[in-house]
Amino acid sequence: MKKVFALLATCLLAASLTACGETSHALQTLTEEEVPPSQEVVQLRLWTYPVGGWGESDKLASLISDFHKVYPNIWISIECLDYQTGDARIEQAILDGEAPDLVLEGPERLVGNWGGRGLMADLSSLWESETAEEIYDSVRVACQHSGGPYYEVPLCMNTHCMAINYDLFEAAGALQYIDQENRTWSTEDFVHAVEALRAYGQEKAGAVYCSGQSGDQGTRALVTNLYGGSFTDSKHMEYTIDSPENIQALQLLYDLKGISFEPELTAQQEIAMFCQGELAMSFCWNASTEVNQTVTNPALNFDIFPMAFPTDSGAPRLESGIWGFGVFDNGDEARIEAAKTFIRYMTENDSQYVRAVLASMHRPVRDIENIYANDALMQEYSVFTQYMGDYWQITPGWVKARTVWWQMLQQIAGGVDISAAIHEAAQQIQS
Repeated sequence: MKKVFALLATCLLAASLTACGETSHALQTLTEEEVPPSQEVVQLRLWTYPVGGWGESDKLASLISDFHKVYPNIWISIECLDYQTGDARIEQAILDGEAPDLVLEGPERLVGNWGGRGLMADLSSLWESETAEEIYDSVRVACQHSGGPYYEVPLCMNTHCMAINYDLFEAAGALQYIDQENRTWSTEDFVHAVEALRAYGQEKAGAVYCSGQSGDQGTRALVTNLYGGSFTDSKHMEYTIDSPENIQALQLLYDLKGISFEPELTAQQEIAMFCQGELAMSFCWNASTEVNQTVTNPALNFDIFPMAFPTDSGAPRLESGIWGFGVFDNGDEARIEAAKTFIRYMTENDSQYVRAVLASMHRPVRDIENIYANDALMQEYSVFTQYMGDYWQITPGWVKARTVWWQMLQQIAGGVDISAAIHEAAQQIQS
């Protein structure tokens, strides 16, 4: 099953490429002159992080145009942010007293950061709808702040996974160590697979990249899955990175020949090495990554086989991404209510909701029809939804914890005792 989704992947890429590398740009869909004079105009600003087509002005124009046909008295301007400058852009807007009305992003920002600082409007009333009852529990918990207000209404989600070079695994006799139907493998089989690859001549099976925090969801999932460790407690209040299970996992990876800790390697470089055949596996992968690599990497000549991370429990827990709408409380009740109207329109009407999710190129957050039934690539990745684990990103101190994590991996790469490095990391997070 070679990855020859050429036309399909090209179409998917068009939907997934965003304004990440561009400066922020705005799309205005309605001028005040176009609103019937008998109607009072409510002006809203929606700022979107690059979540698939929600970072593309063309796709947003279609979505907002349909909204305007139903609510012509709500005037919306849209600004597409990127992840390099978006946070600073919003923080400056907050300082200037000009925060946007609506933001499309994830709970780590909407709930854990701005919600935790008391800047967001309570959206609990939007969770009383029938459609909200269908939202997966793991997503619901992530959108609620410490058991109190809901600061986000989710739109879509995705799960991060890893991938292997299927051709290389087959040549090395390592396919016997994976469950191809369920895309799972045990910790013991992971070790056997790495050994088989080395015996075949593939000295570098995988690399623990740690030059920065980008792609850190991969290294966290790798470590916490191997022996059933965790990154935080179940209530998402404290960090548990120094658990015995995590220490055991890090020691296994450090001692396993064929797996290297590389402090100068970025996640993007690890992906490139995998796609060039220099590594037999990538720990930083998802459907969007495959779309991008299939289209932009003409040298890619092997079958990419996405996998869950190895675990000794038989039940992998993948890190997830959740994206949805939050509303800044700017002290204007009319604008807040108009923003809620927009959210209802995008999330409660089934046909409109499907369109909004398809634009994101991610998966629905509630139990709804298989919207990717005719999409071979997205169908392949659908198996991972069942493995979605806790959404740790809402734990207080998340930004600091992420930094400490990759710096700890760098210390281990430099030869610092693993137990000492991870205990020091835990203390840094708590301080």
